[in-house]
Amino acid sequence: MRRILRFIIIILLLAFIVIQFFQPEKNNEGVSSNHIFNQVEVPENIQTLLTTSCLDCHSNQTGYWWYNHIAPVSWMVADHISEGKSELNFSEWGTMDIFEKITILEEICQEAERKSMPLKSYRAIHPKAKLNDEQISELCDWTTKLAEELLADAAGD
Repeated sequence: MRRILRFIIIILLLAFIVIQFFQPEKNNEGVSSNHIFNQVEVPENIQTLLTTSCLDCHSNQTGYWWYNHIAPVSWMVADHISEGKSELNFSEWGTMDIFEKITILEEICQEAERKSMPLKSYRAIHPKAKLNDEQISELCDWTTKLAEELLADAAGD
């Protein structure tokens, strides 16, 4: 029995070592001219909030921690980033049309008010990413104001 247990432990350890060689591609393309911070005047408090709570999964620049380099955690993180960028990528803000931007701004506020973003799993590891009621209010005020400006620009064209 001890021999079988030892064999299983060795196999699991070897498997863990082998999977470390299969790391996903990192999400670090750098800041582009299409990034929201280069397209829109974003107040400093909102920039900080977006950087702390959103950009790791919703841009082309992820800040990786030590645990992001250990499989299978690295695979789960890569999946979250891929999924997040498919919903919203702040690095591609300049390529979106005005009505898509307005819709996204409304969704940002809704997700923050529902406290469904950032994800619970992200907040558990990054407690500073959790948005308090004041931050949610500031974020919603900003998204509403920016959406109104974009709508006014669209009406003026």
